[in-house]
Amino acid sequence: MRVFVTGATGFIGSAVVSELIAAGHEVVGLARSDEGAAALGAAGAEVQRGTLDDLDLLRGAAEAADGVIHTAYVHDFSQMAQAAQTDLRVIETLGAALEGSDRPLVTTFGTAMITPGEVVTEEGRADPASAAHPRLPNEPVALALASRGVRSTIIRLAPSVHGEGDHGFVPVLIDVARSRGAAAYVGDGANRWPGVHRLDAARLFRLALERGTAGSVFHGIAEEGVPTRRIAEVMGRHLDVPVISVAPEAAAEHFGWIGAFFALDIPASSALTQQRLGWEPARPGLIADLDEGHYFLSSVVAFRG
Repeated sequence: MRVFVTGATGFIGSAVVSELIAAGHEVVGLARSDEGAAALGAAGAEVQRGTLDDLDLLRGAAEAADGVIHTAYVHDFSQMAQAAQTDLRVIETLGAALEGSDRPLVTTFGTAMITPGEVVTEEGRADPASAAHPRLPNEPVALALASRGVRSTIIRLAPSVHGEGDHGFVPVLIDVARSRGAAAYVGDGANRWPGVHRLDAARLFRLALERGTAGSVFHGIAEEGVPTRRIAEVMGRHLDVPVISVAPEAAAEHFGWIGAFFALDIPASSALTQQRLGWEPARPGLIADLDEGHYFLSSVVAFRG
């Protein structure tokens, strides 16, 4: 299968590209930079130069493909509404290119803001009117493509997709711990964060592409919920700093923009995904991955508050 992948040079997308190529698929990856193009070429993929704003280019690449995986997103938390609108335009463009073909389109969302405080299952649906995140209304748009002859599926990922090269939420928390001289959690630290290793997530994207039925939701969740206190404790041990509790009302001051998010209880399940696709996470969990030590060799933060 010839597969067009957006976000192909990213932390998750690059793993998806390698997974697809190893399974015998032909990959065309979107790349913005010379460095990204070189990395894709070295991985054995064909390079499509462009950005998420190049809608005509995206449409053409999707029309020429047997399937599309959309992992790209503008992770700029200072322009969340604009990023969500960019994502919506891309989904609509890719969907229009595949309309009536029954070809697969796999799009990417998160589990975190569906129903905080409850275990989110694949059957849970985001409230399009929710102000929790401007990206939430994009989910039903992607799923509705199934009624237009697109084999549209979505993968909701854990807030921590971890592994070597991670530049997401956990490295942000490590930077905070370094700068504050303490690894902290909020309140009693019993609130839970799901996790999944990037290589397990990559395999899930391939399975959804190959086997997913139109209108399906899958969860990239290997661990239903790791208590945030445990995350802070392993950080404290590796950084040799004390582990402390921060009151909920002081979380924003201590952690900055990530404070409100780190205080959430956002467990999620992938039981239906594992049953329907035969997906079995096999890589180390979040705490074991942190204990390998690679997170503490350097700290490169890409997410912007």
